[in-house]
Amino acid sequence: MRLSALVIALFGLVLSAGGCATASGDTNQEKRSTIWNMKNETLATLYQQQPSAKAEIQRAPGYAVFSNVGVGLLILGSGQGYGVAVDNRTGNPTYMKMAQGSVGLGVGLKDFRAVFVFQDAAVFRRFVEKGWDFGGEAEAGAKSGDKGGQLGTAGSLTNGIRVYQLTDAGVVLRAAVPLTKYYWYDELN
Repeated sequence: MRLSALVIALFGLVLSAGGCATASGDTNQEKRSTIWNMKNETLATLYQQQPSAKAEIQRAPGYAVFSNVGVGLLILGSGQGYGVAVDNRTGNPTYMKMAQGSVGLGVGLKDFRAVFVFQDAAVFRRFVEKGWDFGGEAEAGAKSGDKGGQLGTAGSLTNGIRVYQLTDAGVVLRAAVPLTKYYWYDELN
């Protein structure tokens, strides 16, 4: 009985901590501005760390930039965030949210940015319209302010998408299998 109460309490903590990632602002325009500024700052950091990414993004049919906060404790984890997907043909933005749940061993609290570069227009449209991503992760690292290691990783979730991840702050020692949903931020579109 005590173990189940502990698991429920830990699950509640994980869910509430993951719910802290929302675009700041009182109005929809202020929230859009927060997201757009986060996108610009993230891309500037990426271009500084990985200069070739700029040309790659400019050539792509579209790209997306997300700010994510995730937390994991023992076997459960969650994360939430927001971002924008930009169609390079039209310049039109689609504001989006993300939610993540995971099962895996370890502990962690991580604030990071993800940049998705879509090499295929159909893959970009599917991401904006359906937005599912399923994958596995294993990581170890620490960063706080200017101290610790910041790792910009690049990989592919699926054919036609390249992903850069930039860790802003966090302490992580976790191996997990996350299920992530990217979806429209209805009130901002």
